[in-house]
Amino acid sequence: MLRSMTAKIALGMLVGGLLGAFLGPRAAPLGELGKLVITLIKAAAAPLLFLAIVQAIVKTEVCARDGVRMVFVATLNASLALALGLTLSNVFKPGSHLDMAALTGSAASAPAAQPLDFSKTVAALVPTSVVEPFVSGNILAIVMLAILLGAGLRAARSRAEGEAARGLEHVEAMFAGLLTVLESVLGWIVALVPLAVFGVVARAVGEYGLAPLKGLAVYVGLAVVGFTLHALVVYQLWVGAFARIPLRRFWSEVRETLVYSFGANSSLATLPLTLKTLDRLGVSRRASALGACVGTNLNNDGIILYEGMAVLFVAQAHGIHLTLGQQVLAAVSCMAAAMGIAGVPEAGFVSLSLVLATVGLPLEILPLLLTVDWVVARGRSVMNVLSDMVVSIALDGRRTEA
Repeated sequence: MLRSMTAKIALGMLVGGLLGAFLGPRAAPLGELGKLVITLIKAAAAPLLFLAIVQAIVKTEVCARDGVRMVFVATLNASLALALGLTLSNVFKPGSHLDMAALTGSAASAPAAQPLDFSKTVAALVPTSVVEPFVSGNILAIVMLAILLGAGLRAARSRAEGEAARGLEHVEAMFAGLLTVLESVLGWIVALVPLAVFGVVARAVGEYGLAPLKGLAVYVGLAVVGFTLHALVVYQLWVGAFARIPLRRFWSEVRETLVYSFGANSSLATLPLTLKTLDRLGVSRRASALGACVGTNLNNDGIILYEGMAVLFVAQAHGIHLTLGQQVLAAVSCMAAAMGIAGVPEAGFVSLSLVLATVGLPLEILPLLLTVDWVVARGRSVMNVLSDMVVSIALDGRRTEA
């Protein structure tokens, strides 16, 4: 039995490629498998994001000073990661190597992105109903609703007594239970990814041959370059220049944990090893608990860098020019989605579907990106684990010893 998701996806790609080459254009109906999985992911993404943020606000207990420091460091790192991702995509234009108009045979299939209107963007933060943001996939409105509900629950809990307090405990338990249920559902959907990859590859090879591989290879390669640059520049500055931990010692201590995160493809699953590594580096438990446990939903630099690149990749592949204002909206959406999403496998791909919907870009390309996401996803997980460690180290402060 194949227990490794990587092995299953690789097998799906191989079988799909062979079947596509054999069937040719007749393999087109198999591509619907990929669309089905994308639809399921999009359906689960919005409520998952909402519940994850509510749960984080309700359960997190942090003093104001430490909380502000953690948010500052996490936001600074995330902003630098996002800027790097957008810069790489603007400079190298990886999406230009994947011409979706040529592949689909119709340039009109990709709707033009709408000009950014900041007044409308701000107005979109206040939805017309509680249900509307989940139907439209409006990330910013979903985040706003989650923050308001989470803050409201905390405020009510601090004042409630007796029956009211017990009632609020039941409400919080209900939200926690719903989040657990949705994470399980997402796990089932993720289990369908190899089948989706099989169908998408069969259709792509059957209809277009090997033409899409060049663009996807550039996309994956540039993502790896972005992850590497962020780690070697931003993280090493925090570790070596700020905390004064010898870089050779740092990389020696974290190597095993990063290898595990690459295989597990989850920063949450790697958390016990992350904490042990921080202990060996001499980071205080107070700082590691705050940076790696409490702040784990904020420390998603890998997802944020990837989404910044992926949004421009999708636009370039469809021949859509995003103005600076549209890229700003995309950046804000990426930050909101990545900082709210739970640290589960494929979380970055899940939130990307919401970001594209918010910016107004077509989702048709997502099944094709799904075929190589198992490679990029592992880079995202490694980056997120590194982000947990670096934020913890930054919160712990400078070392007096060399």
